[in-house]
Amino acid sequence: MKEVKFTVSSNVEIALNTWKMVLKGDTSAIKGSGQFVEISLPGFFLRRPISVNDATEGTLTLVYKVVGKGTDMMSGLSEGATLDILTGLGHGFHPEACATDALLLGGGVGTAPLYLLARELIAAGKAVTVVLGFNKSEEAMLVEDFKALGARVEIATMDGSLGTKGFVTDILAKGGIQYDHFYGCGPLPMLKAVCAGIEGKGEISLEERMGCGCGICYGCTCHTTEGPRRVCADGPVFDKEVIVW
Repeated sequence: MKEVKFTVSSNVEIALNTWKMVLKGDTSAIKGSGQFVEISLPGFFLRRPISVNDATEGTLTLVYKVVGKGTDMMSGLSEGATLDILTGLGHGFHPEACATDALLLGGGVGTAPLYLLARELIAAGKAVTVVLGFNKSEEAMLVEDFKALGARVEIATMDGSLGTKGFVTDILAKGGIQYDHFYGCGPLPMLKAVCAGIEGKGEISLEERMGCGCGICYGCTCHTTEGPRRVCADGPVFDKEVIVW
């Protein structure tokens, strides 16, 4: 964990109530996809946990949805604003677990951390298929970004306004997707359905409310076959097989 002062480079709305913030600062503590950061905001006691969308040397990209007063404040930050951020938090995905073909499953803003994972996998010579689920077309995000990396992208929307009508599981049910390892991030009902219905090994990143973000408060504990585990410190990424639903 490393506390860093970042400067906002850009902060723009990329989908309905969804924003992409690019920051400049020390990213040396961020080791890979699936990790998250904790942002300190003036007037708020608890930091806001946000997954890492992308990270390069000196640049951190966050994609977040405005769901409360904290994220609403974030959406109002302009270029040049500074933020105190804890970086390098959590245990992330394992791209090396994929042999040749990876399947990435994202729901809503859970799509965000899959971008860096896709970039890592493709850089390692793996084929990547990304299946994304949203409520409606206005909420779809990062679709062209994944395509630009060279990933195959399939989309499902609840109202049928974009791609397949239904859930990501409806796309999977049609078959035709080759993979030897899958990775998922999104709402708990989606992840539960995916883990129950999909074959093969995989990893999921859990979304939970976090108090401290570093394992002290135990407020984000989940149930696993290995006993209670803290999403922030032991996760947020867990093997599919260990989660007790």
